[in-house]
Amino acid sequence: MSVRTTGPAGMQQSGGTLADRVTEALMQQVRGGTYPVHARLPTEPQLAEQFGVSRTVIREAISRLKSEGLVETRQGSGTVVLSPQRYNTFRIDALGGQLEVRAVQEVRSGLESEMAALAAARRSDAQNERIQRALRRIDDAVADGGDGVAEDMAFHAAIAEAANNPLMTSLLAFIGRALHDVIKITRTNEARRADFFRQVEAEHRAIAEAIDRRDVEGARQAALRHMRASIARIIAAESEGKD
Repeated sequence: MSVRTTGPAGMQQSGGTLADRVTEALMQQVRGGTYPVHARLPTEPQLAEQFGVSRTVIREAISRLKSEGLVETRQGSGTVVLSPQRYNTFRIDALGGQLEVRAVQEVRSGLESEMAALAAARRSDAQNERIQRALRRIDDAVADGGDGVAEDMAFHAAIAEAANNPLMTSLLAFIGRALHDVIKITRTNEARRADFFRQVEAEHRAIAEAIDRRDVEGARQAALRHMRASIARIIAAESEGKD
């Protein structure tokens, strides 16, 4: 029989990563009314202190809540709880293997390439700065010993926002937890091989630079190359695992 104990803020202590436990606790608080609709969640430092975890763990948990449609981040307002009527109804189950990961990446290919192209055409200076800052935060997170998953998701979310097409932003959110799982798996694969890691850095940088210089076709092709290369790396990692 497994034993379930509670830690800070009622966080379950049996199984799962810290991010899993914080996410579960925050979901319970949102759905249970601790943070009602339109309420703002505490800041990252406040949540980190509340749960006794790093801000990186908090960022990952918040990104998962966003993907579930429970909250959204608004400029100048922080992270706000959404109405139940706005929760996502389309879901993709958590992934069970490399084949499913590849399937999600194939779906993302068209979406991400067009989002990047539209971002290059429509982004504001402030949106461009958020994209460039999100790119730097990936490197900062990895340098600090993190996996960069939340920061990677934030980079792609910043591009979606800069596309100024709410349906594209919603579609990215609809992928839900599956997107988090995909990035977690791909970044784990990339962390095992320095050449993979360098490739991803270069691909992200190419997308950001094309958006920065408003190169619509360059951004589209850079994002498409990133998605296709990601699929190729998944296949390569899968083959290595069979050796």
